[in-house]
Amino acid sequence: MPIRYYSTNRNLTDTAGIIPFTGAVSFKDALLAGQAPDEGLFVPDAIPQLSLNDIHALKGKPYREAALLVAQAFLADEFPREVLRKVVYDAYNYPVPLEEVYPQAFLMRLDQGPTASFKDFAARMMARLMSHCRPQGERLNILVATSGDTGSAVGEAFRGVAGIDVTILYPTAEVSLRQRKQLDSIGGNVQALSIDGKFDDCQNLVKQAFSDPQLTKFNLTSANSINFGRILPQSIYYVYAYAQLAAPGEEIVFSVPSGNFGNALGCEYARRMGLPVAKLLMPTNENDEFPNYLRTGKYTKVAPSRDCISNAMNVGHPSNLARFFELYGGTVDRSGVVHRYPDIAEMRQHIFSVSIADEETRQTIKNIYELYKTVLEQHGAVGWAGLTAYRKMTADKNLAVSLETAHPAKFPEEIEKLLGFSPELPASMKDIDQRQGDAVTMSSNYENFKNYLQINLKIKE
Repeated sequence: MPIRYYSTNRNLTDTAGIIPFTGAVSFKDALLAGQAPDEGLFVPDAIPQLSLNDIHALKGKPYREAALLVAQAFLADEFPREVLRKVVYDAYNYPVPLEEVYPQAFLMRLDQGPTASFKDFAARMMARLMSHCRPQGERLNILVATSGDTGSAVGEAFRGVAGIDVTILYPTAEVSLRQRKQLDSIGGNVQALSIDGKFDDCQNLVKQAFSDPQLTKFNLTSANSINFGRILPQSIYYVYAYAQLAAPGEEIVFSVPSGNFGNALGCEYARRMGLPVAKLLMPTNENDEFPNYLRTGKYTKVAPSRDCISNAMNVGHPSNLARFFELYGGTVDRSGVVHRYPDIAEMRQHIFSVSIADEETRQTIKNIYELYKTVLEQHGAVGWAGLTAYRKMTADKNLAVSLETAHPAKFPEEIEKLLGFSPELPASMKDIDQRQGDAVTMSSNYENFKNYLQINLKIKE
């Protein structure tokens, strides 16, 4: 049976402003729609299983082979194998280093792609799938809210793709100067909007637009992690890392610095596909709504979100919490209202979360460099600090991989302050300071945003 996708809000009743979508759609439809009509998130009705033999057979093979294995497991009913092969071979043409920091503790560098961010992994595969699925003659308009790296990765992935335009919203005061330069200068079919507000404001503007019937004619879709097309590619690198590092049947711990929770959700799906994940660690910055929930059993979003140096994780109510709650039997809507709590005992069995303060983040960057000559930026440092906290609390000695989600050169001011030097730019960013481009500045008022879309978006190719 083909996998179908339904809404996390399908069981809601008597909730003001939400009419539950009780149907199910194909992956292609979920990909192009972005989010469900009832503002819920699409989730698969079944999770395909991978055999450990197939996973271990990936040892020593290039990343694209892991991508093809996972893509086929989910998408073989909707895409021919040759299409999937072309998509993943074209998307993944850069290395994925796994660096041993000390015995049984590795850093997976997801910062080698075109925008030096882990977001490249999802955006590049997604762009190629969307291009394949786009209705002939129709124009797709992608709206994406970013707290730093998502926007540039999506913009670069879709730049020049025929029939698809991209509008990126970012919070003016919460991205680094280099991130802003990346976002503003993509150009072509990609336009950045600098929003006077928080990331959560950007995210809410996008979600309101998706549910606005007056904007339906513009074929709006999302490249944020509210789109399942972003989650699927993010499950791949856990499979790849395990295949390269683990002995047959060995369990592994992953530490995933967590903001909007799409990256960690990829690990949760990989575990449910059969990957022997002993524990998923989800360290946050000072936006501590999730670790507080796991500790107390009561969920309260952080509003407004707190400004931290790990700016891409400044999220007070993660969108993908809805999918996590769904997987564990609960329901939470986009505004942060819990309609049914999940099985927290089961959650605690599989997931660990801790809040890492800015000072601890900075200290981790200094410590890891002094001890191991490894340079972390602030998001990767939250991940490593989370792994350290977990090992201190549990004495767990399992094989562990912590994710470095962006290149340190994207945050030269912070690294120079802490370590006394500015990291060398990766090849993909060598020309960044010479690029030209400007964002459109805008308030966080929805009517202003809607008016901008109605004036500037195109309907046909």
